[in-house]
Amino acid sequence: MSVATTVQAPTARPGSRASPSFAGAASAAPAEIWVPESSQWLSTTRSRVASDGYTWMQGVHWVAGSGLYQPRRHRRTGLRGMGPMTLYIAQLLSELSPCRPGVSYLTRRTGLTKRAVEYHLAALREAGLLAWIVRGTRVQGGPPLASEFALVLPPEFDVALGIRTRLREETGPPYTRAATGISEAGRKVMARLAKRAARRVRKPRKTAPKASAKPSSKTSPTATAPEADHASGAPVSGGSRCTPMGGGADGGSGAGGVVPPLETTSVASGSSKSPTEKSPSKPHRGRRLNKVGHRFQLASRLAEEVPWLRGAATPRLAWVLRDVADDGWTVDEIRAWLHHRGTPEGHVHRPSGLLAALLRQALVVLDTPAKRGQAVDAWRAAQHAARRDRVTHTRTRTHAHDADLTGPTSLAAQREVAAALTRSAGQPATEDQLLPEVDGFDQLDPADLQQLRAEAAQQYALGEPGLITDAVQGLGRATAEQLYGPGLVARALRLAATTAHLALDRLTHR
Repeated sequence: MSVATTVQAPTARPGSRASPSFAGAASAAPAEIWVPESSQWLSTTRSRVASDGYTWMQGVHWVAGSGLYQPRRHRRTGLRGMGPMTLYIAQLLSELSPCRPGVSYLTRRTGLTKRAVEYHLAALREAGLLAWIVRGTRVQGGPPLASEFALVLPPEFDVALGIRTRLREETGPPYTRAATGISEAGRKVMARLAKRAARRVRKPRKTAPKASAKPSSKTSPTATAPEADHASGAPVSGGSRCTPMGGGADGGSGAGGVVPPLETTSVASGSSKSPTEKSPSKPHRGRRLNKVGHRFQLASRLAEEVPWLRGAATPRLAWVLRDVADDGWTVDEIRAWLHHRGTPEGHVHRPSGLLAALLRQALVVLDTPAKRGQAVDAWRAAQHAARRDRVTHTRTRTHAHDADLTGPTSLAAQREVAAALTRSAGQPATEDQLLPEVDGFDQLDPADLQQLRAEAAQQYALGEPGLITDAVQGLGRATAEQLYGPGLVARALRLAATTAHLALDRLTHR
C-alpha cells in the first residue's frame, strides 16, 4: 500500500525572502536553505533522490537562482554563494553515473585548486543537493575508497513549486519519494527551469574578455535572457545524459553550417589572397637581457672557462661580478685581470670568495675600455708565449730522452751487440770481440766467472732464463753447470719448461 504525501505551499512570512528569478511563482519559498553536516548523508537527509541528472539540474538552477542558500558568515574561508563555477561543477556531476567524482578529475576539468573544488562540493551538500553515500578514505594499510554522492532535491524545492510526492513502497526510506504532481503555478517555473537545464553550462573564464567591435565566432549571435546569464549555452543534444566518470559529453559548435567547407572555397586551391596584407616580419632577435640577466650570463661563462671556478654557485658568482658586469666588462677582460693579479693552480675551497678578493681593485686600475683592451692584449701575448715554451720544452725533453738511450749492461749482451754491428758493417770481428773458446771451468778468470753467475741469477730472478738455456744449448749442460752452477741451471731449465707456452699479451692455461 502506497502512502501519498502532499506538501502544501505555506504562506509568505514577513521575514521570508522571495526568489529574485522566480518572482511570478504563486508559492513562497522558505527563508533559507541550510543542511547541517549531520544531515548530509543519504541515510539522514530530508531531501529526495532525483530521478536523473536532467531533473537534478532543474533543482540546482532553482537553488542557485533563488538565492536561498547563503554560506555561514562566521567562516573565514569558502564560497560566498553559488556562482557559474558551481553550476559547471554540478553539470559535471550530473554526467557521472554513478556519481563518484575524483577531486583530481574535477581540478583537471575546471582548472581550480583542490581546496576550491572541495568548497564547491561542500556548498552543494549544504544546499541539500548532494548527499554522501560513501565517503572516501585513505586508511594506511587498506584499499583507498572513492567518495560516492547521491543527486538529491531539497524539500524546499518541492514546497516552493508545489510538487506532490509519495513513497512508492510503504517501507521505503524517505529519500525514495517520487513526484506525482505539481501545482499550476509551479508548472510555469518548471518550464523555465527545464530550459536552463537543457542548456550546456560553459566553463567560466578566469578573466573577463576585452570588448571587441567584431562579434566572436565562439559566442552565440542571439542575446540570452537576463535570468540565464549564469547558465548560457547550447541545448543538450539527444542521447544519454550520464557518461562514465572520466569522460565528458561531446559538445557541438553553435555556429555549425555558417562557414562553408574548405573544399568549396578558393582558399583551398591557393588562388585567393588575404584581404589584409601582412607586414614584413622582422627577424627574431631573442629576448634582451636586463642587468641581472647579464650578470648571470657572465658568471656562467666565466665558470666554464676558468678551471678553479668550476662547481661554484652561479647566483653567488653573479653577485660577486655585479660591479664589473654593470660596467660592461667581458669574460676576456676579467680573465686578463685575473692573470695580472695571479690565480692559484688546483682546487680552491671557496672560489667566490677568492674571486671577490681578486676583483677588489679592478674598477680602479682598469677604469677605461682602452686600459682593459691593453690588458687583454698582454694576457693573450702571455698565453701565446706560454704555449710556445711548452712546445719547446716538450721537444727538448723528447730529444733528450732519445739521446739518453744506452746499451745493455750485461757483458755478454754488449759483446753480442758489438759482433752484430761489426757483421752489419761488413768487417770481420776481432779476436777480443769474439766469445772465448771455453773448454773447461779452469780457463775462466774467477772475477769473470762471478760476474757471469751474478748476471745469470739476475736474469733468472726477472723471469728470463734465456742466458742459461742458450749456454746449455751451445756449450752443453756440463759446461753450463760449471759456469753457472748446477742449481741455477736446473731452476732455469725448469722455468723455461713451464713457461714455454707463454706468448705476448696472452696466457694460455694448459
